[in-house]
This record gives sequence, C-alpha cells and structure tokens, in this order.
Amino acid sequence: MFTPKRKVTLLLLFLPLAFLQAQGNTGELNPVSFIGMKLDELIRNFGMPGSVYPVRGVEAWQDDVVFVYEQGDFYIVKDRIWQAGLREVRGIKTGDTRGVVSLIMGSAYGFTEAESRSDSVLYSLNEGAWPMMLRFDFDSAARVKAIFIYRTDI
Repeated sequence: MFTPKRKVTLLLLFLPLAFLQAQGNTGELNPVSFIGMKLDELIRNFGMPGSVYPVRGVEAWQDDVVFVYEQGDFYIVKDRIWQAGLREVRGIKTGDTRGVVSLIMGSAYGFTEAESRSDSVLYSLNEGAWPMMLRFDFDSAARVKAIFIYRTDI
C-alpha cells in the first residue's frame, strides 16, 4: 500500500515524464509519419492551425488546402497530408548551408546518393507506405530556404 507521502513522490517523479511524452507528440514526430496522416491526427498532434489557405494546382484536381503550423505547412488532399513544408527536418533547418545538409544526411542518416539540382537536393525515402522524396531548396547563397517531404506518386 502506498502512503500519502509515497503517492506524492511517485506523482512528482512521473509527472515530468508525462509532460515530456506530450511534448514529443508534436515536434518530435518522424517527418515521414506526417505523410498520409489524416486531418484528425494532424489536429490531435498539433492543435488548430494558425491559418488555412488554398493552393491552386495546374489542373483542378491538383488543388490543395494548406494548414499552417509553427512546425510547417501541411498540404491536404481529400482528408490526408500528401506534402509538408517543414521548418526543420532531422536537425537541418532553414538557413543551414548546403554542406551541412550533405554532412548530416550522409553521415548521420547514411544517404549515399542524392539528386542534385542547381537550387535543390532531393533524397529518395523508402521509409513509408508510399514512395516519398525529401527536398531541400537553396537560395543564391547556398542556404536552405525551404524543406519539403512529399509523396512522389501523386
């Protein structure tokens, strides 16, 4: 049986763990898990968006609704996320140099191949249920200006 003093001690020990777990449900999710996430999961993990706006595609079927959060912009088709524009992925954030991206993606995550373009680098991801791409876009100073993860089959 637990005495009142022991109950308080246990509560004080486990309360911070519960708080840390709740914090982990927002910013610490694997970015691959965002793709395919349903709207109710998005709201459960991040709360209500700061804003919502439409994005017009080349064709009508390519139109998206974008939910904007501190962590990034989530592009919705029907009731699922198909693309996310993120502020930070795997320790790489906007403003980092192209060299930092190569170093982190190569040494920390084992990517040996990337498709390099003049203003972006693309990494093929084989971690989820769909074929996906992780793209880093760079400005004229070779610094990350945008980070996207998206399905390549849509």
